[in-house]
Amino acid sequence: MEDHDRTASLMTPAKLAQVKPKAAASPAAWLNQMAADAAHQHVKRIAELRNDLKEQGKDRDYSAMTSELARVAKSLPKLDFGLLQNHGLWARVTGKAKSATEEFASRFSRLQEACGPLADEIQKAQKLQQEKAPASDLALLELEVEYKAIEKVQDQGTRWLQDMRNQLKAREAQASDEEARKLIRDDEVRCEILVSRLKALREVSAAAQQVHQHGQAAAARRAALAQSLQQGVSARLRNWSATVQEAVTAAQESQPFTLDAAMESHRELQIAMKEASADCAQLHSQEKTLAESLSALRRQLQAAQVNTA
Repeated sequence: MEDHDRTASLMTPAKLAQVKPKAAASPAAWLNQMAADAAHQHVKRIAELRNDLKEQGKDRDYSAMTSELARVAKSLPKLDFGLLQNHGLWARVTGKAKSATEEFASRFSRLQEACGPLADEIQKAQKLQQEKAPASDLALLELEVEYKAIEKVQDQGTRWLQDMRNQLKAREAQASDEEARKLIRDDEVRCEILVSRLKALREVSAAAQQVHQHGQAAAARRAALAQSLQQGVSARLRNWSATVQEAVTAAQESQPFTLDAAMESHRELQIAMKEASADCAQLHSQEKTLAESLSALRRQLQAAQVNTA
């Protein structure tokens, strides 16, 4: 019989009676081992899922994204729109308008180039989210199934203990010889083994539930950041580039133009950068919390005598 079948049948007297102990073990020892291994397969699977979630976390590094956002955000204020604001007759006659326009165009061009690495990081983040999110979601879903299965075993085990202790009290009152009292002591030991196992299961289940909650919160943060980068930074970066370029072209060709749209797009881009940076910081904090909960789960799994990576 598989481990899963043996542990699942632990709390069911009818099925328990059907279990055939190995030849090398006594029935009492076999039952003691079953009590010690209750929900073993569920705990083992939680350990595997914990390892999967830990490995997935190694691919999520937003430090480069954070650095690029900070770098570009620091450079944006250097684009001085005042260079394009004074294009009166005297400025055109003296050539100051042309030199100011070329200075602005040069700064704008350098700033556009500086935004290239940021655009690359955004694209990488989008690809990572698309590729990794399904596996993470599936692992979290299965984790929830497993810790809830453990909770059911806990409930069954608690009822089994209560029934067994009630029976032991009745048997103890009727015990008339040493053999009967020895059997009672053996069953009391078995009860204590199960008490210890249920305590370990309770700790594993609680730790797994924490991982599940923090994992879901982190997944929501990742999705929010992806949306912020796509609809916020990327979209506004494209609009900023096109709008400011229109003003530059008009100034270079001595055509009438207004800076209102260009300056507004510049302001909106700065706001998007600030919001995305805040989202990165929040996600970093959430990923740290998730990592801590995975470490806590590892400790509980080890206490339940399950090896983890």
